[in-house]
Amino acid sequence: MKQLKLVTALSLCLTISLSAIAQPKRHVIIGYVGGYRGLIDTSMVNAKKLTHLNYAFVNVKDNRAWLTNIKTDTTNFKNLLKLKKVNPDLKILISIGGWAWSKNFSDAVLTDTSRSAFAASAVEITRKYNLDGVDIDWEYPDNIGDGNVFRPADKQNFTLMFKALRKELDKLEKETHKKLFLTAAVGGFKRFTEHTEMDKVAKYLNYVNLMTYDYFQDSLGIAVHHTNLYASKKYNPNFDSGDKAVNDFIAAGVPAKKLVLGVAFYGHSSRVTDTTANGLGIKTDGKMRAGGFTFIKDSLVNDATKGFKYYRDNDAAAPYLFNSVTRQFITYDDEWSIKNKCDYVSKKGMAGVMFWEYSSDRKEYLLNEINADLK
Repeated sequence: MKQLKLVTALSLCLTISLSAIAQPKRHVIIGYVGGYRGLIDTSMVNAKKLTHLNYAFVNVKDNRAWLTNIKTDTTNFKNLLKLKKVNPDLKILISIGGWAWSKNFSDAVLTDTSRSAFAASAVEITRKYNLDGVDIDWEYPDNIGDGNVFRPADKQNFTLMFKALRKELDKLEKETHKKLFLTAAVGGFKRFTEHTEMDKVAKYLNYVNLMTYDYFQDSLGIAVHHTNLYASKKYNPNFDSGDKAVNDFIAAGVPAKKLVLGVAFYGHSSRVTDTTANGLGIKTDGKMRAGGFTFIKDSLVNDATKGFKYYRDNDAAAPYLFNSVTRQFITYDDEWSIKNKCDYVSKKGMAGVMFWEYSSDRKEYLLNEINADLK
């Protein structure tokens, strides 16, 4: 009888062990919410469909992480924390910087003293409001952004900043006995890796969020995809793409398991000079409004009276709309391109996906697709 019980117990342990091994690792689904606009409508956020939520943005001022509107920010933190009642595993991070608030990063992390003070101020916000970590969106180290200060020393100071942040977070972890996250949103192009030490930076980070969108730039002078997964054959194949960014960051020393692919919940649009090729790859002569995906899907794709026709660039795994009367070209992500990206993330052994920004798809068409593909 004792032998039978022992065999049964061993069999049960083996079954549990094998079951644990067979369980696939859960992908992360990281969403950004725009607190810089004011109060966030947290009723739109479905916490069960996310693993992480990044609060954008915290400013950099006087070499410190700075809450620009303390009343609004603190109210937002309080309301976001309530989402944990729905999903206790949800992690809420502050995201520091962004396009408009990266001006002072270079000065803030220039010396050992300033870096320590900056890191302490960022982690103090995390501690004070009972959050789960820090995300840095510096646009861009040692490179031009929106009027930002930049210098060659940024390359090394970018690394040292994360070292200082990780040190402060480790101290807070010992105090709170909970895991705290450190992540970075990075430019989805090779130039970013050339001006940083991503192999060293990655050692301090839980995730590297690739901003593989906004490839649609006026400086190119032609209508191109803004969040394509692969290169298009309709225009210069050397232009940026998600796949190119992933491979560039892996080549720079970032493990695939830490890489998070960025997807766009909004579109970019321009007017092209003629109607050939349905707008793709054609010269542009002005900007036009695109909007978020809920608007694009409900008001443009599904409304034939608006005059838009839907196309797919299968080589690039990217959809687009074109109106031959107004010559308006719109590039964006949809459910089809999201599925392609999620399949890519799984095949590449990547950590998951992140998106900018929640309010652009309030009906959660794209978030539902992400959950269907990655869970």
